[in-house]
Amino acid sequence: MSPELLKDVSLMDFIDILVVAFLIYRILILIQGTRALQMLVGLATIFVVYVLAQIFQLVTLHWILNNFLSSIILVIVVLFQAEIRRGLARMGKTPFSSMEEVDEGFVEELSRAANTLANRKIGAIMVIERETGLSEYIADGVKVDAKATKEIITSIFLPTSPIHDGAIIIRHGRIMAAGCFLPLATDIEIDKDLGTRHRAALGISEESDAVVIVVSEERAEVSLVYDGKIFFNLDAESLRQRLNSCLG
Repeated sequence: MSPELLKDVSLMDFIDILVVAFLIYRILILIQGTRALQMLVGLATIFVVYVLAQIFQLVTLHWILNNFLSSIILVIVVLFQAEIRRGLARMGKTPFSSMEEVDEGFVEELSRAANTLANRKIGAIMVIERETGLSEYIADGVKVDAKATKEIITSIFLPTSPIHDGAIIIRHGRIMAAGCFLPLATDIEIDKDLGTRHRAALGISEESDAVVIVVSEERAEVSLVYDGKIFFNLDAESLRQRLNSCLG
């Protein structure tokens, strides 16, 4: 960069560049490992083709892409609506907010409950609320407001229980509601073998920062879902370690 050019760059210009770079960095971190990254690469490819069409004077192709890119804001909102919601929710957190210290007894109760249900081949889905509120799903369920213990969790998901169908939502170590229905993930790339519970767990993890424990009655195994990712077939120790890691 020439000295003459540097003279025209003010402190506010540097701040402007740093802010934009930080925003791009945060967006890339947010979509890393998700299908949104693939869609972003696809949009970048379309833009490159648009530039090449302009350079080589491919009139028809340039006209089509020009009309498409003129509505790019609307396209981005439609394609990345889940990521935008999640990003805005994270931006809405206060800088002084922090997660509570993980209660080892709470993690142990969840781990024991999950493994007991898996051994008995009883399906279950346990949603642990973090910083993104889940009140709208709690309101649609059956109010419980009881401490999350192995015995209570197991009794809720017994086939004879009237509220076994649906998820329980846990807030600050207490089961706030049972029989809650969650949004299903609709990503076409999801494994077709995944059942409704896993799709619901993925759906709520895409909508919020919740951590979800899923017990499969067919496979008699425990999975953990958060940030749109599934960790399958966890034993008691692996589940405890992952819960401590993502709740800490």
